[in-house]
Amino acid sequence: MHTSGADHAQAETRDASPDSLTGLAKGRKLWQHGANPNRLKATPMRVLLVEDDPQLSSFLRKALGEIGAIVDHTGDGREGLFAASGGNYDVLILDRMLPKLDGLTILRTLRASGDTTPVLILSALGEVEDRVEGLRAGGDDYLVKPFAFSELQARLEALARRGTGQAAPTTRLQVADLELDLLTREVQRAGTAIVLQPREFRLLEYLMRHAGQVVTRTMLLEHVWDYHFDPQTNVIDVHISRLRAKIDKGFDPPLLHTVRGAGYALRG
Repeated sequence: MHTSGADHAQAETRDASPDSLTGLAKGRKLWQHGANPNRLKATPMRVLLVEDDPQLSSFLRKALGEIGAIVDHTGDGREGLFAASGGNYDVLILDRMLPKLDGLTILRTLRASGDTTPVLILSALGEVEDRVEGLRAGGDDYLVKPFAFSELQARLEALARRGTGQAAPTTRLQVADLELDLLTREVQRAGTAIVLQPREFRLLEYLMRHAGQVVTRTMLLEHVWDYHFDPQTNVIDVHISRLRAKIDKGFDPPLLHTVRGAGYALRG
């Protein structure tokens, strides 16, 4: 993130009146077609990313693109307001500290203009009062940096479903008698609590979301470790071994299987 982003945002906020910003949001709807509540489930999610950190923006654009989302990006607060005012996005990902216009001013302006597009605030400001301020400004969800991409993806999917009136998303994953709670971050098998480290939890979540499928090393490196290359280490083997010891040892039948020459599979 540019070091002067917060200063720029504060200066612009002081100089811009709420009325003028609301007018900007309303007047710049040059390509507005409105959000389509009947959008087919197969239609790619359209995401607007307003984030001025080049490295994070590049990662999110690539990662979201890989799961089928269409991502537009701007690192400028005023341009972010301009783009968001088009009203043709399923979800907005909005940083708080941006150059030219801060994220909460963008959010308040959109809500004042009648824009109800779901907004996920993505910010390093993670104190309770920061989160409360963001939600009260009109945010639908708030995720603190650093974060796991799998959690970001789940939150975006939930917001998109909420916006289209689909059924509420599940917050629990289950394979046989193994259960994982995405909200409490708790795991249990046959009623017995299992304590996992954050990376182990992320690995198990990915395996459970792909239960019954063979998951390759490349898939795990990209989606669990966020590597887009093979570091030529045994990091996957070590974590799989630890996870297997926790979820299979003492239980029957075993759920985590090695598929020789292919990868791993979680099967009930």
